[in-house]
Amino acid sequence: MQVLAIIQARGGSKSIPRKNIKELGGKPLIAWTIEAAKNSKLVTRTIVSTDDEEIAAVSKKFGAEVPFMRPAEFATDEAKSVGLLKHALNWLREHENYRPDIVVQLKPTNPLRTSEHIDAAVKSFAELPGIDSLITVTKALSHPLKTYKFNGNNLELFVSEEISMIKEASKLPRQNLPEAFVQNSCVNVINPEIILKKGTSLGKKIKGFVMSREDSVNIDVPLDFEIAEILLKKKQHEN
Repeated sequence: MQVLAIIQARGGSKSIPRKNIKELGGKPLIAWTIEAAKNSKLVTRTIVSTDDEEIAAVSKKFGAEVPFMRPAEFATDEAKSVGLLKHALNWLREHENYRPDIVVQLKPTNPLRTSEHIDAAVKSFAELPGIDSLITVTKALSHPLKTYKFNGNNLELFVSEEISMIKEASKLPRQNLPEAFVQNSCVNVINPEIILKKGTSLGKKIKGFVMSREDSVNIDVPLDFEIAEILLKKKQHEN
């Protein structure tokens, strides 16, 4: 079974310039994801899709393939990830006649995600034939039934009681509400045909895989780098 890991790493980053190759724990951020994919027992090939020559060079240094450079149209702020995934799969088909059975979509901004997480997610995906994708999730910090939005100057529930069907849900103890989860973007396992034929990276039949909050850290703002450094040192000390 061919399991292709596609690591997406564009050069542009507004919140943290050059984020994907910024040092974390003694090596570039993207190195943590490349090593997790390379150490996976189930991933058979690891490539990086990037539009940036420096990121490409760093990726190769840490053992990933960079068989092509990502076209600019798939590297804008507005570009959806399904575009770069479809481009990668079509390029590999056209130039190498390579057709993976499973795609594992990974982002460099999740350095606490490990090869064990990847293998467990791929295994869970393969155990349920017919699903379109599997996404990793973690428990929501704020329950959606306790969140609000502004309507002019007034606050109103983000999810109305008419939709939730739970009276005064915002006043109930959290443990009395259905558990809520959010996608953490750590591992997406996808049937490649969904990407190529349906133009989506999720599909309709989606399985979930729960991860801890500590392992779900996503690097988005400078503070996240500090949090990740602390958690990585803690893990290294424990091991």
